[in-house]
Amino acid sequence: MTSKNGTEPIYKFYINGEWRESSSGEKIVVNSPYLNKPIGSVQAITQTEADEAIRFAHKSQQEWKRVSLQERAKYLYKWADELILMQEEIAEIMMKEVGKGYKDAIKEVARTADLIRYTIEEALHMTNDSLTGDSFPGGAKSKLAIVNRVPLGVVLAISPFNYPVNLAAAKIAPALISGNAVIFKPATQGAISGTKMIEALAKTGLPAGLINLITGRGSVIGDYLVEHNGINMISFTGGTKTGLRLAKKASMVPLVLELGGKDPAIIRSDANLEEAMKHIISGAFSYSGQRCTAIKRVLVMDDIADAFVSRLKTEIEKLSVGSPEQDSVIVPLIDEDSADFVQGLIDDAVDQGATIITGNKREHNLIYPTLVDHVTEDMKLAWEEPFGPVLPIIRISSDDEAIHIANESEFGLQASIFTNDINKAFSIANHLETGSVQINGRTERGPDHFPFLGVKGSGMGVQGVRKSIESMTREKVTVVNLY
Repeated sequence: MTSKNGTEPIYKFYINGEWRESSSGEKIVVNSPYLNKPIGSVQAITQTEADEAIRFAHKSQQEWKRVSLQERAKYLYKWADELILMQEEIAEIMMKEVGKGYKDAIKEVARTADLIRYTIEEALHMTNDSLTGDSFPGGAKSKLAIVNRVPLGVVLAISPFNYPVNLAAAKIAPALISGNAVIFKPATQGAISGTKMIEALAKTGLPAGLINLITGRGSVIGDYLVEHNGINMISFTGGTKTGLRLAKKASMVPLVLELGGKDPAIIRSDANLEEAMKHIISGAFSYSGQRCTAIKRVLVMDDIADAFVSRLKTEIEKLSVGSPEQDSVIVPLIDEDSADFVQGLIDDAVDQGATIITGNKREHNLIYPTLVDHVTEDMKLAWEEPFGPVLPIIRISSDDEAIHIANESEFGLQASIFTNDINKAFSIANHLETGSVQINGRTERGPDHFPFLGVKGSGMGVQGVRKSIESMTREKVTVVNLY
């Protein structure tokens, strides 16, 4: 990191164990979503520098894959420790860079350290398989197959802005513990937080070239990295449109994509409305709804809709609105464009007859928590992912209608069902086209060792500690022929 003439700091990129400035001489300014001013700049690296990073990664990976699990674990345990030592510094940067409340940023760093440690333990306890030939009809007893997992090579890890430390480490830790090298490309908004995370990793003495942090313009290095023949696996978290383009360009390279969602909460007439309300308020509005797993629409039975909407209104109007420095629940969205998009969805719904129950107030990129009732299927708000603090209410008359509306979405990440009838809960869950279903709880990612996946436009592949390790390795079979 450098700073000139009292200006905001300029952060370097990290390649082959060295912090460098790009030969391009170009920098990308990172603005704070709530301070409305630059908080630093990151390097806009060149394609040549990307080539160099990938070349160093391949060279270092050849040695790293031969290092024992116990030795790899030492570096990663140290990384977790260093993150905790830097917890306040990283949280402060995260708050300023992505507008996350300071307490939540602290929790994210702590959660990340726990994730790294769990990843190590999971890898240490994964065992190889063996098969005897005579376990298959007509097979020879003289054959013994040993099945183990080997690293894929160089993993391209692309992380989003909203969890710039946790979702980055959720890719990097499984990759490293399983013997891969990593090219880490953070979202530009989130790149400073990612840089600080890599500073912690660099302090461990991890062999040079195993982790390479590169920052730059998507138009210069985005597609170039995805299509690079030196990349052996891609793990991406971000928007669905970007993910679809990435999938088309990646060709035969293994992919794990964590994309968008339009997660519904289905409220049956027999639900505990007080508990459902608490989960929906938290699920829809924490961090201003800037979560792929945020509850983004409520499908509520007609006979309880009025009472439920009234309760939601009361609780939504209690939510704190303002600066992340005061740990407000509702904070400015990541940028003005995001706020424009959310406002456009609200305006479209109102124009078509929806009712604003509370909210629909805006100050620059700060959108006040908004509850919209009588949303119908011909409104954009029923289908498009806002990534902001707006919650549409869609009134339904049956379980079948709820299932139909839920499944009509192009997304299929998660869904919640609130009911006291466990048989009905499982029946509905079995018909929902989502990666996960939460019964009497909000949609959310964790715990981090649970499988996490989406279907349709919400992604492909499975994450979660063990599943991530498996996605970054492949099975290799060695057959011993006994005499």
